[in-house]
Amino acid sequence: MSAARALQIPASARLQYRLFDADDSELLFELDQDEAVMRFINGGRKTSRAEIAQRLLPRMLSYRDPLKGYGIWQVCSKADQQQLPAAYLGWILVRPMGFFSDQPSSDHLEVGWRFKQPAWGQGFATEAAHAVMAALAQQGTVRYFSALADPNNSGSIAVMKKLGMQFICQQQVQDPLGVQQAVVYQMAVREHQPQHNNFSSLDTTT
Repeated sequence: MSAARALQIPASARLQYRLFDADDSELLFELDQDEAVMRFINGGRKTSRAEIAQRLLPRMLSYRDPLKGYGIWQVCSKADQQQLPAAYLGWILVRPMGFFSDQPSSDHLEVGWRFKQPAWGQGFATEAAHAVMAALAQQGTVRYFSALADPNNSGSIAVMKKLGMQFICQQQVQDPLGVQQAVVYQMAVREHQPQHNNFSSLDTTT
């Protein structure tokens, strides 16, 4: 019997993907050095290397699962025909919904994204989230995808809508980083089309 293989996210039209691991603290740090990027995360405060090492990296590793595709996926542009190297643009987060609660879900996944400011407004977050969600949906174990955002983060909410998610509620969200108000958007996975981009905003009952 062959060993299980880690989930791979196929490259999309403009982007390629790799799951972050314990050696990627510098890439996490790099993205968090733009106050505009951090505006709706913590009010615009840059993350220190100590915070990455002591809090954010261990937090990521607690839910990272290469076989299931859980973790933070690095998003890079493809090298172009002029031989320019691939560029790091941002990341896509995947973890069980409610992972830090007493009842994390195995068939309901939270997705999130964070991108460098020069990458904003070009559809990269939507393209990357779509590619990651499509690969996860093909495993046949996911019923729902949800995403959370600050109620004032219109850019992130626009991505949720482009993905086909529907507004569910606004609520207080608590995790190891604190408590904040967030809007929740959700979509359901179509079980009868496992080999396609099989997610649709059909069920908003959970």
